[in-house]
Amino acid sequence: MSKSKNVLLVDDEPKILEVLHALFASKGFRVFQAETGRKALTIFGEQNIALVVLDLMLPDITGEEVCAAIRRTSRAPVIMLTAKAEEDDLIKGFGQGADDYVTKPFSLKELYVRAEALLRRSGGDLVPLSVRNSFKGGDLTVDFEKNIFQKAGNAVSLTPNEARILSALIKYPGKVFTREELIAIALPDKFDGYDRAIDSHIKNLRQKIEDSPKSPVYVMTVHGVGYRFGGSDD
Repeated sequence: MSKSKNVLLVDDEPKILEVLHALFASKGFRVFQAETGRKALTIFGEQNIALVVLDLMLPDITGEEVCAAIRRTSRAPVIMLTAKAEEDDLIKGFGQGADDYVTKPFSLKELYVRAEALLRRSGGDLVPLSVRNSFKGGDLTVDFEKNIFQKAGNAVSLTPNEARILSALIKYPGKVFTREELIAIALPDKFDGYDRAIDSHIKNLRQKIEDSPKSPVYVMTVHGVGYRFGGSDD
């Protein structure tokens, strides 16, 4: 498992967090953890999380609410931890976008096998939350099926690299991508230069889709980290 994988562990029981942290850290994951749902959503919005292990019962908001919030912006796999596995609870959780359930007490080996399987299935091409996306009252529209990009109703001609970068950012809205991640995700096997060259692609992309390239609203810089998409669906 790649050491670049980030996992978010959410549980209000310190002992469970400690055990899960040790498990995933030993497998090469970078581990983030939260004791509340709101803290979990803050971390999720700031980090490029590959997997979420989420307790159903939290002290502020429910695990289902956290899962539903995650699903509005991401397809990252979510495993629910629950002390009970009644049918209605499972149906409700899956309805909010959970990918799997593990009942407490659980086997660490079983949990990791399930996590690994979910990550394998989610490790392919980025999948948009919808085929056609519209942002800021139709100012920017993207049709992934037809590979059409429009700004203020007019077609925008993007280079293949620019299109791949913008597509990657949109398909994981709100997520912060490092330059290395954009190279790996948007430009696989097509780029062998210095990673700062991504900045040149970003500059050209902004010239084409931003009203004010120096004050972008779509391709946002996260200083010291990389870039994220700043638009929200209409």
